Amino acid sequence: MKLDSTDREILKALQKNARTPFSEIARQIDMSSATVHDRVNSMEDASVIEGYHATVDANELGYGISAFVGLEVEQGRDPDVLTRLEDLDGVQEVNLTTGSWDVLTKVYAEDADQLRELMFENIAQMDGFSRSQTMVILGTSYETEELPINDEDQ
Repeated sequence: MKLDSTDREILKALQKNARTPFSEIARQIDMSSATVHDRVNSMEDASVIEGYHATVDANELGYGISAFVGLEVEQGRDPDVLTRLEDLDGVQEVNLTTGSWDVLTKVYAEDADQLRELMFENIAQMDGFSRSQTMVILGTSYETEELPINDEDQ
């Protein structure tokens, strides 16, 4: 789907707050609510918009520890390991990467014991697992789900 400047303005508004009423977005970009609705539907159909999500505070749910885990996987075993990682409780992201690690995951745990269990009793026991490095997140100074949206037609 080719996005024009109007589509981009709609996306910017929805990224800031996905609950913004179409009537408010329409007012902001000087367009009818029906047109905004149609454009959003088109972007959803084309998978430009993949979903709407609530951002939840992990600490409020009892997850006191978050970490990035770099994994080295036996050559050719990546798809198997990726699928098994996705099924583990506490794993939020699974990324196939270049560099020192084959896979980089982001995990959440209630405490150090639960993180240890995730690492040693689940991940380390997987067929295809070689080694890992766990980097506990001590604090996050910036995080966003918003992607930069330029004003150029593409």
